[in-house]
Amino acid sequence: MPEPEQKRPRRLTARKKFQIYLETRSPDAPIGEILRRYGLHLKDLRAIEETVEQSAISGLKVRSGSRSKKQDVSPDEYERLALELREKEKALANLAVENQLLKKAEKLGLWKKER
Repeated sequence: MPEPEQKRPRRLTARKKFQIYLETRSPDAPIGEILRRYGLHLKDLRAIEETVEQSAISGLKVRSGSRSKKQDVSPDEYERLALELREKEKALANLAVENQLLKKAEKLGLWKKER
């Protein structure tokens, strides 16, 4: 009695397609056996390969592009931002000194922290 023809799965998940892709990457992978196991044809495997490779390329483009985006800034804007940064650094340094002085005064009993 002949074996019943294996039914083709209605829809493979992305994870399953990636698993098939990885299984077939080995040079000595039994491609025909893998395809039969999943009920696929060679054209289905080629479509999976193309999708995985395009997705990998577009995923890498997104990551590398987001880090290297630089905006041109006019010299006037740059100078304004540099001045603002220096002012903020100076204010932060003053607050740090003031904080240390208050801590010392509290230790010496010259100032009592309100709680």
